[in-house]
Amino acid sequence: MQFFDATSGLGQEGFDTIHVHLGTVHARDKSLQWYHLKDDSRWETQPGVPEAWETTLLPAFLKESLSAVVHQAIRRKEDGCWIAATSHGLYVQPFPESLSMQRMLVQDALGRQWATHDVLGITQDSLGRLWFATRAGVGCQTSTGWQFYTGEDGLPYNEFTQISAGLRGEVWFGTTKGLVRFRNGQWGYRQGKRWVPNDIIQSVQVDHHGHVWVATQTGIGVIRQQTMTLSEKAAHYEHEIETYIKRTPFGYISEVTLPEAGVKERIQYHDSDNDGLWTSMYGAGECFAFAATGNQDAARRAHQAFRALAFLQEVTQGGSHPAPKGYVARTIRSTTLPDPNDGRLERDKRFAKERDSLWKVYEPRWPVSADGKWYWKSDTSSDELDGHFFFYPLYYDLVAQTDDEKMAVRKVVAALMDHLILHDFQLVDHTGTVTRWGTYRPEDLNHHPDWWVERGLKSLSMLAYLAVASHITGDARYLEIQQRLIQDHAYDTNAMIYKIHRGLGSGNQSDDEMAFMCYYSLLKYTPAGSFRDRMLTSFYAAWRNEAPEGNPFFHFAYASQVHGTEVTDPWGRYSLMPSGDWLKDSMNTLKGFPLDRLNWASQNSHRLDIVALPPNNSIDLLQEDTRLRGHLKSGKVLPVENTHFNHWNTDPWSLDYGGSGNTLASGTVFLLPYYMGLYHGYIRGESGR
Repeated sequence: MQFFDATSGLGQEGFDTIHVHLGTVHARDKSLQWYHLKDDSRWETQPGVPEAWETTLLPAFLKESLSAVVHQAIRRKEDGCWIAATSHGLYVQPFPESLSMQRMLVQDALGRQWATHDVLGITQDSLGRLWFATRAGVGCQTSTGWQFYTGEDGLPYNEFTQISAGLRGEVWFGTTKGLVRFRNGQWGYRQGKRWVPNDIIQSVQVDHHGHVWVATQTGIGVIRQQTMTLSEKAAHYEHEIETYIKRTPFGYISEVTLPEAGVKERIQYHDSDNDGLWTSMYGAGECFAFAATGNQDAARRAHQAFRALAFLQEVTQGGSHPAPKGYVARTIRSTTLPDPNDGRLERDKRFAKERDSLWKVYEPRWPVSADGKWYWKSDTSSDELDGHFFFYPLYYDLVAQTDDEKMAVRKVVAALMDHLILHDFQLVDHTGTVTRWGTYRPEDLNHHPDWWVERGLKSLSMLAYLAVASHITGDARYLEIQQRLIQDHAYDTNAMIYKIHRGLGSGNQSDDEMAFMCYYSLLKYTPAGSFRDRMLTSFYAAWRNEAPEGNPFFHFAYASQVHGTEVTDPWGRYSLMPSGDWLKDSMNTLKGFPLDRLNWASQNSHRLDIVALPPNNSIDLLQEDTRLRGHLKSGKVLPVENTHFNHWNTDPWSLDYGGSGNTLASGTVFLLPYYMGLYHGYIRGESGR
């Protein structure tokens, strides 16, 4: 996507017309001044009207014969007759020499007449099909008759301004709220500053390359069609992460702030509560990348991620406020930066009083490392541990090669696992007390009224941690403890339902992200014949609930662990193989990710093809949603190109997304599932153009 305004040589009057002729793009502003694009970035004024522009306008004598407002007109390719979309309907010239226009009869299979008044656009596509647009819907004249599209058929919006035909039967529709696209029988939508300079599309034209040009009141925009492999897309995100995202010499992954919207030359770095989790997921992707491709850059990135995560354990040891051995920090920040403890205690008190009665109030929340170089953030959550235990076995199995490298992993994992066991399955910080979200102990999960909602996920997590620890260290003690939690405290039964929810679209999306990481590790390192069948059934139920989201990470994590498996219950034997469009949906999501990872706002709640989720499917168990959420008529969530999220913990059933282009997110949301799919054979080589 590229936008042009006064800085590109254009005027400031706003634009009402875009015109492409013989490879040159022309634009007209509201003062009737014409411009043409001199090169890829500069515009020049031009005297008079562009060559052949007049040939695209309905002749005056025909226009006068209509006594109606002509919104758009074309000459039919096969006979040269004019067809006009007018305020009184669709009109056609009966033969090329005629000086009059006749109403064009458009009738569907039920005898209903369309295009009888206020037809807003008309075009003929590259396959010879005639298209018109009205507020009632879109019509297409095929070899077998007229076909009509409304919101029920997937049409996203209907306040049309103009139509333009593209390549290979593609058609683009300008609207008062973005662009609508028809391609290969499917409808698409492009809205917001990720795609267009302004939502009100005054004019739209597709050039011979398939690039889509739009004129708006705030400038000219172009959506360029570019053939790119998924591998090339991955390289783009890798470059952005290396150039803009990684923070501190350790390379922690989160997102960065841009003081000026869309301008990456000035970056403001900041820590996040979940740097450990996001770095773990990024590092996991690099482990898959190295295993699938042998690329040494991927190995280097995975090594860096391990060093960053291991340091989160090292940095908590020593200093004036040392944590117990094995404890991991959320993140770090340099002591040359302002002290993050300033004012923090009062903010924590207010938060505990107003938002969360279990919130820990203490200081310092950010102790200083023994060498005085780093603040490290405490009150580490279970989110972080799920990430650490997801990354470590992948790094150990797929990347670490030397004895020293493998020993380093064993040391980190054993220290963290032993910390949890020593503290009665709790994560205990430098205050000597459990962190806000750090309990996994049976007394809390099975008997405390404040923790029953967390019972399933916490049990699943602990079982996964112990499986990972046993695999990496070879210490059978961890499996013995795992069995004790199963036999004495029913952790396997707890994990059968990993979250309390109210059906599709409900519950905490962060829980889903964490659960799928834990399922993957637990099943990978749990042998057949134990409690694995129960966990497979649990994973199946979880995947079924998440399948409409089209999340390639979820799909690949599930498919890779259930391949060829069946389970038996008293009523029969059942295959757990994924079914339906899971692979197609995964590929569509990977293909659909915009290269632009800026947080531009995106609105979809006004669309015609949306079905609202009922109150019964609210996110929270005890409260109904206060904002509209929903899905497409197909039952699936919005495609990724109509949303924006930094991580896979964002609610995909949301319809409207805020943002102003001031936050740049990492490409981990693409890289992890892409490399995972490549490693497990769901994506082959350079497929997925």
